[in-house]
Amino acid sequence: MIDDVEALLEDIGFEAETSVLTHRQAQVLALRERDVSQADIADALGTSRANVSSVESSARENLSKARETVAFAEALRAPVRVRVPAGTDLYDVPELVYDACDENGVKVDHTAPDLMKVVSDAAGPAVKGRKISTPLIVGVTSSGLVRVRHRE
Repeated sequence: MIDDVEALLEDIGFEAETSVLTHRQAQVLALRERDVSQADIADALGTSRANVSSVESSARENLSKARETVAFAEALRAPVRVRVPAGTDLYDVPELVYDACDENGVKVDHTAPDLMKVVSDAAGPAVKGRKISTPLIVGVTSSGLVRVRHRE
């Protein structure tokens, strides 16, 4: 099991020196993504299930922070940033985005329904039904890439 994970990490080019994950965190995540139980991972690594749980939790937190950092960097570079207040109807979001893009000469490669899905999927629990429940910032890069951030 461990040899397979090491081969996978090598194959995908994992380098602990340049990653937000430690080597052990990458091992645990790779095994968990293949539906290996924490108990089986603990046996393979010669540690406790509680330690594997802690390593997995830390790894997922590190990934979440890395995603937020990337989203922040993209938001800084995005020429279009649309603030979407709580209470806004999801169906009103495309017009807000299209208007802001038109003002900035940026093209969005999404139809209104596609854009609503992108926003809804990226916002997760910040969209309930058709309502935005948590303020959002919808950023659009100069290449038309749409990014969504929560404003809590």
